[in-house]
Amino acid sequence: MLYYLFTYLDKQFDFPGAGMFGYISFRSGMALIFSLLIALLFGKSIITFLKKKQVGESIRDLGLDGQMSKQGTPTMGGIIILLSLLVPVLLFGDICNIYILLMSITAVWLGLIGFLDDYIKVFKKDKKGLHGRFKILGQITLGVIVGMTFYFSDDIVVREHVPVTASVTAQTADNLPSVRNYITVDMKSTTTTIPFVKENEFDYEWLVNWMGGNAKSFVWIAFVLVIIFIVTAVSNGANITDGLDGLAAGTSAIVGITLGALAYLSGNIIYADYLNIMYIPHTGELVIFISAFIGATLGFLWYNTYPAQVFMGDTGSLAIGGIIAVYAILIRKELLIPILCGVFLAENISVMMQVSWFKYTKKKYGQGRRIFLMSPLHHHYQKKGCPEPRIVTRFWIVGILLAVMAIVTLKMR
Repeated sequence: MLYYLFTYLDKQFDFPGAGMFGYISFRSGMALIFSLLIALLFGKSIITFLKKKQVGESIRDLGLDGQMSKQGTPTMGGIIILLSLLVPVLLFGDICNIYILLMSITAVWLGLIGFLDDYIKVFKKDKKGLHGRFKILGQITLGVIVGMTFYFSDDIVVREHVPVTASVTAQTADNLPSVRNYITVDMKSTTTTIPFVKENEFDYEWLVNWMGGNAKSFVWIAFVLVIIFIVTAVSNGANITDGLDGLAAGTSAIVGITLGALAYLSGNIIYADYLNIMYIPHTGELVIFISAFIGATLGFLWYNTYPAQVFMGDTGSLAIGGIIAVYAILIRKELLIPILCGVFLAENISVMMQVSWFKYTKKKYGQGRRIFLMSPLHHHYQKKGCPEPRIVTRFWIVGILLAVMAIVTLKMR
């Protein structure tokens, strides 16, 4: 809203300083500062309100050191993250931008699903919360919305070099720069970036090439299915990771900083050309969104570090996982997720391995066996006697190393 106000004041009245709102760097900085301040200033009041309403975490005794001391700690703290994120985006972002709209829908949609889950656990006294199939249905629905919008919206394009021999109309080619035998055009595309590969673009159409001439007609189905899988996997990964004080929030902030750098490079034609990466027009606004996300997670971390004054609950964990997934998809870096979100991936895989091996050995030997002392992975280290703050800090360090690796992939090909 402030973006439109100051743009109007700049154009109509040459208002001093209003031109600053035309710069993404300025608006991104302001979004980060405002989100951080909102979390810090209003976080305490929200925690007090949650305590007053007795919105406390019900802890099941798993035999972990210090676990039962967390009994009654306020949950649903994801409200702090969502509030701190969405307000600065509304103030400093171009809310008509298709990318901002999709990211805002993602945050609100998964935040509401997580809120329902927390509400059922706390107020209905049902420890299982929202039934798993409804969570999955919500994630699938979001994946369909994002995938269909991504594929069919004319506002989501990439800039590519097209051979002049291709069937490009003179109107399309008008006023566009020519590079040797190529012209530059903005076009719909289902391509994405592959890390570690020189010709580093992959077209999802390849998945349906076996259909021959009908491939182009059905590529959207394969594309939407991939989007659904990514959104579901990452949001559940963040949800599983939220098991120690500061672990999910700190890891998400690290991922957010990396995604912000990747979005800035992909949305800047000079840097994209220098690094020989895909240039995606109009994604500069995403830097504003991710700046607010970074500020919100860091602000929440102020109250969530050990010993936590509040837990984010599913309200926060499902939302931040979905935000990371959709953001990576929009800047066409979703194939970097296994590296960038390696902590989430490890947590997810540890649970899958533990459950699968337990079921297999129980069926074969009559008694289930375990790979880890306890899953997810962070509980395994707790069982080994490692202090909670040490586990969290080491996971953060691993997250930073993975983030650096993700950035390095831009040139490592």
